[in-house]
Amino acid sequence: MTKMTEKFKILTKYVKDMSSETPDIETYLFVKDNISKYQLNIEITSKALKNKLIEVNTTLKFEDKEASEKKSYFEIVYTSVVRINDDVKEKKELEKIILCDVPNSIYSDLERVFLNLIHDSGHPGIKLEKKIDFNKLYNERFN
Repeated sequence: MTKMTEKFKILTKYVKDMSSETPDIETYLFVKDNISKYQLNIEITSKALKNKLIEVNTTLKFEDKEASEKKSYFEIVYTSVVRINDDVKEKKELEKIILCDVPNSIYSDLERVFLNLIHDSGHPGIKLEKKIDFNKLYNERFN
């Protein structure tokens, strides 16, 4: 067993919310030509549940940051319910589990579901350029 899995256990994971919005065919055609400008945004929130369980919500948004009037919108909220081990006492350690370890554990599932959503929304060529480095994001937060 690796050290990481001893600190927490993912009990279940599921898609909590999923959204793909393309208002009309003009928007679809415009987006098809401009989707390379779209950017991936990620947000992680958590809330304590009963019995030392924590709900971790990882949200991915794929959207146009520019002020185009024609835009599509793709979003997924992926929920993991996690049991934290009793030996995790420090807030900083808990934060790292929530912001790094859990997202790293679920990322391949999350990415697959999210890409299917985008592909099924008419954009089969889209790939997410790089795997998100949650450790780097976490470290940047505190520096």
